Amino acid sequence: MLKKLLPKFKPLLKSLLVVGLIFTLVFSHAPDALAARSGGRIGGGSFRAPSRTYSPPGGGYRAPGGGYGYPGGGFGFPFLFPFFGIGGGFGGLFTILIFLAIANFIVRSFRNSGISGGDGAISYSNPKVSVAKVQVGLLSDARNLQKELNDLGRTANTDTAAGRALVLQEASLALLRHPEYWVYGATESDLANLDSAEAKFNQLALGERSKFTEETLSNVEGQLRQASKPALNQGNGELATQIPQEPGEYIVVTVVVGVEGKLDLPQINSADDLRQALREIGGVGSDRLLAVEVLWTPQAEGDTLTTDDILAGYPDLKLV
Repeated sequence: MLKKLLPKFKPLLKSLLVVGLIFTLVFSHAPDALAARSGGRIGGGSFRAPSRTYSPPGGGYRAPGGGYGYPGGGFGFPFLFPFFGIGGGFGGLFTILIFLAIANFIVRSFRNSGISGGDGAISYSNPKVSVAKVQVGLLSDARNLQKELNDLGRTANTDTAAGRALVLQEASLALLRHPEYWVYGATESDLANLDSAEAKFNQLALGERSKFTEETLSNVEGQLRQASKPALNQGNGELATQIPQEPGEYIVVTVVVGVEGKLDLPQINSADDLRQALREIGGVGSDRLLAVEVLWTPQAEGDTLTTDDILAGYPDLKLV
């Protein structure tokens, strides 16, 4: 009789087994899920349309013979028109009309191609922008790196383009100085129009920030915020009560940038690839850098990042 009933209860037994496994996984990882993660953040910038301007000389070009060109610069008529055979009369007038028609065609071509000229300025309305990310996982022994990033976060000037470019350069340089601690790496780079690049940049930055329970050090657009030490180590802070009492194993640093033009980053398969990616992203100048965010975890003293955290929160990282 038992043999007859067993096939009927077999689906129920399978369901109970699956539910049991789910409960086991959930509750066995509960401490890790509740574990707080402190994070640091430096950066800023905006995705305003960059412009290129050209201001011609105000007095025009004095051609041989004393003639001037158009107001604001250019070549003089006496210089150009002899080549068209201007000697007066109908022939000279006809040549002038041809010249004006050519000039009008050139101006309209610039406007139709998305480049507009006015008051001596040429502006690019919707250029291409690269939104890129370089991520490095290091052994927790790289405490000097953590200290360098903390110091940079407290002192960096993030409300100017030159200051943000310096942040990018110093953060990349700090990572390049510690190759002996590199364990993981990853890169990502997408080319988009300016009007859609900001959303992509925010998506990448928010994705990393969401992995922090608290941003314990933040310097963005010149606004410095830092959590007090008593709130982290004592007091009623959520972070203090949830930090696990196990040794940390890793530090993860993420650099996200918005760069005018194309930025090629290699796929990470080795330490050499990671070194090249850091050099590429760190070499971006202030004239091309639209926005940057440098994020790292853990930031607070006593916080930890374990192997389980790496596997759960950073699945795109590859061994180098």
